[in-house]
Amino acid sequence: MNTPHVVVVMGVAGTGKTTIGPLLAARYGVPYAEADDFHPPANIAKMSAGTPLTDDDRWPWLDAIGDWAHGRGGLGGVVSCSALKRSYRDRLRSAAPGVVFVHLTGDRALVEDRMSHRQGHFMPTALLDSQFATLQPLGPDETGVAVDVTGSPEEITERALAALGALPEPAP
Repeated sequence: MNTPHVVVVMGVAGTGKTTIGPLLAARYGVPYAEADDFHPPANIAKMSAGTPLTDDDRWPWLDAIGDWAHGRGGLGGVVSCSALKRSYRDRLRSAAPGVVFVHLTGDRALVEDRMSHRQGHFMPTALLDSQFATLQPLGPDETGVAVDVTGSPEEITERALAALGALPEPAP
């Protein structure tokens, strides 16, 4: 992948989206956006209270991320977004058809351990099971790559860059 695309760094909470996203953006020389910044206060309050969001809670959030991605069309950008369900990714693709996904993957024990060491994040570890239950990995017809989250942030970023570089360029 050599042309400017919008890369959506996806995965369950605790996989490192907000760590890897900025590293990818820096390597590509494009802006980074944190999906959590697109949540309305009501969503943050629900998650802080340990209540999983419903699809109805997520649609306006996904639309705001899709609007950002659409505005970056042809310029490139990186945004972190859990994008756990195919329908969520379809919604992002409908707003910004050229988005490419990097699915950060890891086993539950590793992700839980990382979540337990985070400071100042509103997503409690108690919601991790609901995240894994909701997760629908990328389908073979979705443009994107799966990247294991073991190792350092730099190692994960290098794996993501290599996997993205191996993707075929989309037709104009």
